[in-house]
Amino acid sequence: MNYRFQNLLGAPYRGGDAVFAGDSPVLLSAVGNRVASTDLAASSSLTLPFESSSNVTRLAVSPSGDFLLAADDNGRALYANLRRRAVLHRVSFKGAPSAVRFSPDGQLIAVAVGKVVQIWRSPGFRKEFFPFHLLRTFPGFAAGVTAFDWSPDSAFLLASCKDLTARLLPVKNGLRGKPFLFLSHRSAVVGAFFATDKKTGRVKGVYTVSKDGAIFTWNLVEGNEDNDTSPPPSPGTPEQGSEQNDAMELDGGSRKRKILGESGNLDTTPLHLAKWELQEKHFFMQSPAKLTACDYHRELDMVVVGFSNGVFGLYQMPDFVCLHLLSISREKITTAIFNSLGNWLVFGCAKLGQLLVWEWRSESYILKQQGHYFDVNCIAYSPDSQLLATGADDNKVKVWTVSSGFCFITFSEHTNAVTAVHFMANNHSLLSASLDGTIRAWDLFRYRNFRTFTTPSPRQFVSLTTDQSGEVICAGTLDSFEIFVWSMKTGRLLDVLSGHEGAVHGLMFSPINAILASSSWDKTVHLWDVFESKGAVETFQHSHDVLTLAYRPDGRQIACSTLDGLINFWDPSDGLLMYTIEGRRDIAGGRLMTDRRSAANTSIGKYFTTLCYSADGSYILAGGNTKYICMYDVGEQVSKSFL
Repeated sequence: MNYRFQNLLGAPYRGGDAVFAGDSPVLLSAVGNRVASTDLAASSSLTLPFESSSNVTRLAVSPSGDFLLAADDNGRALYANLRRRAVLHRVSFKGAPSAVRFSPDGQLIAVAVGKVVQIWRSPGFRKEFFPFHLLRTFPGFAAGVTAFDWSPDSAFLLASCKDLTARLLPVKNGLRGKPFLFLSHRSAVVGAFFATDKKTGRVKGVYTVSKDGAIFTWNLVEGNEDNDTSPPPSPGTPEQGSEQNDAMELDGGSRKRKILGESGNLDTTPLHLAKWELQEKHFFMQSPAKLTACDYHRELDMVVVGFSNGVFGLYQMPDFVCLHLLSISREKITTAIFNSLGNWLVFGCAKLGQLLVWEWRSESYILKQQGHYFDVNCIAYSPDSQLLATGADDNKVKVWTVSSGFCFITFSEHTNAVTAVHFMANNHSLLSASLDGTIRAWDLFRYRNFRTFTTPSPRQFVSLTTDQSGEVICAGTLDSFEIFVWSMKTGRLLDVLSGHEGAVHGLMFSPINAILASSSWDKTVHLWDVFESKGAVETFQHSHDVLTLAYRPDGRQIACSTLDGLINFWDPSDGLLMYTIEGRRDIAGGRLMTDRRSAANTSIGKYFTTLCYSADGSYILAGGNTKYICMYDVGEQVSKSFL
């Protein structure tokens, strides 16, 4: 059997970068050590099949949209073909990159590692032994680099830095001289962008945005005859030849003199040697919030900014006209970008796991997804396998569409952690149990809570199930060790089943009759005849606490997981133990002979917390407090695979 990873649901964004794949409507975002791809036109999402060894923090896509460079927080990067979804190359930058950006022509890649900016040659489709080649290195930064912006001709790179400066770096071969520094900010520079003339396409200015909410406009001074860019004379140094004083450039390996204009000035004076002047200072006035993300759209001449208080703003430059100023949450916005056309704005909030795509002209959402804020406790498939429900410690129940990977409804009426979810047989209703003492029934057509089941005195529910007809609802408690039975039609409490001496963490009706099986921390499994009200008709004793149970689809076998890492299989009709699987060593994984024994690799205290049979009942899936999911052949009692 070959099980391949298909998709990752519940986390559209977990920090790092979010980028568009060229001019397409495909949005790429970092989710843990993987990259999620969201097609905004088709309203579907998938997770790329490759993964990194640690969390991915930086993403860069080539201008053509063919290649993706994904770097993790250990400095390791993957160079992948997006269309084939295959990794082509791997490279290590010897440190966690703080910024990664392709050049507009796709030939170069700028990478910021610590206080150094590196210029790498892009591998492209070339087949080479070592495709990544380091071309240039720019040291001298006093602090880490925060962002990049390339000039349209890929000859210059604008790097914003935490040392309160933005630097104009000459990247193209033949350009000499020191980088130009844009000074005046009083806080770390979050972003710096080139502004171009719409008619000629040449660079005419620079915008620098700082963390304290300031944006400065710098203009390029042209036609300055007194601008002497040569270094000052040094005493005792012989004069250099006129060939070295003239401005030169390398183009295709040949030296060419720059063309002189009619006025005698250099028409194409290098930007880092030209004269720049600070024209205007503007402030976003969001104090005490800090500016955390920004982006600039060159064709529209617009700037979008995000703040630490969840507010974002859209401004028309160079007049600094506020078009929109809205709030999406109370948490920090960690990424804010434009798409290629400039009509969509993308915002990401790492703490909330939130990813939004907003169309600013019509003021409508294209995408609005958010994962669970805390740990997920329970999960359930719908009978037709088209929907997936999750419950978490954030008191919310979310329902996902399996085919698209999107959450289409969130129920937040619970006031405490959700511990169990269960779909009704008609596929139109969903039940959820919570520690707040309620069982709620949700209508998946009208998206509302149409029934709430409670007890005479407050109880904490940790398990939930229904019979095959959906007429009877049963829930197990954590504190009183009882099982409550309600009628789905009337909402009345029908019966209370007592007999357990520990928390009832497992409940399931038999697929062939009305027998209810319950597992408890009192080391027993009870079988109940709910409709006859005869109490417990059978009891299975175990040597350790029973954590969960599962009926085989034909109803002729019960699998129980215990605290010592065993899976016991019982015959419910005869009450006999059929066989036992010892899964403690499997769930703990393996360790080398040279590894020291620690709490992480010891098999003591490892156990399964969830069990699930295959459709034919020949295999069983088991998972617990580990990163492994084990699959066993029930008849042979051997492990088949680890996921």
